[in-house]
Amino acid sequence: MSPLPRRMLRRLLPALASLLLALPAAAEPLRIAAAADLKPAMDAIVARFCATRPRCTVEPIYGSSGKFHAQIVAGAPYHLYFSADIAYPRDLAAHGLAASPVRPYAVGRLVLWSARHDVRRLRLEDLADPRFRRIAIANPRHAPYGRRAEEALRAAGIWERVQPRLVYGENIAQTAQFVRSGNADVGLVALSLALTPELSRHGNHAPVPERLHAPLEQGFIVTRRGAAHPLAREFAGFVQGPQALLRRHGFALPRPAAAR
Repeated sequence: MSPLPRRMLRRLLPALASLLLALPAAAEPLRIAAAADLKPAMDAIVARFCATRPRCTVEPIYGSSGKFHAQIVAGAPYHLYFSADIAYPRDLAAHGLAASPVRPYAVGRLVLWSARHDVRRLRLEDLADPRFRRIAIANPRHAPYGRRAEEALRAAGIWERVQPRLVYGENIAQTAQFVRSGNADVGLVALSLALTPELSRHGNHAPVPERLHAPLEQGFIVTRRGAAHPLAREFAGFVQGPQALLRRHGFALPRPAAAR
């Protein structure tokens, strides 16, 4: 090989290597780990985000906030993390696993929902009645809605009486499905799910008094892995905009920082 081609090759190789390294990041879908209660709203937000962005590929994955937290600690390839409990992303940030500040985005609401019984005038204390043979809640060990359900049942003074009849969903969506399928008579689920056509057409709901449990303050971060994704910070900024959409799906908006 003549000296000229070698010199050209040496100049081209770094540029070619940089291009090849950039290609997977550009082609990699934006992966969002999102609490199961967020699915109706997040699906709509993602559709709106991608509507004006060609070649936009966003993959929301829905599940338990606590399990996502553990997966991100273990190195799971999520670029953003939307938790039903803001404490989880705060913990990740404290351990250097966030590439953005922790931002609150919504406050969830807990409701009673049933396809078998009219619960619209039901008090939480009424769940002690043996006619409610199976009561579904999310698993309190890793699901924020499950912890709030346990808090509410304890505050109502009926935890010990209903505990033998509880069935646990891995996340709040599975909890709602237990009730929808008839495997539970009633469930403590997210209002955002109770408002979906799938549930609202087949049952009814009643609010659980918020004074009975700690707030379901929800927050998100760009993960450390997400720092290199070209769409991660853009999506993080975009999601702060459609607040009316979040309200429509049953969420309250977080209070301004000065009011907390």
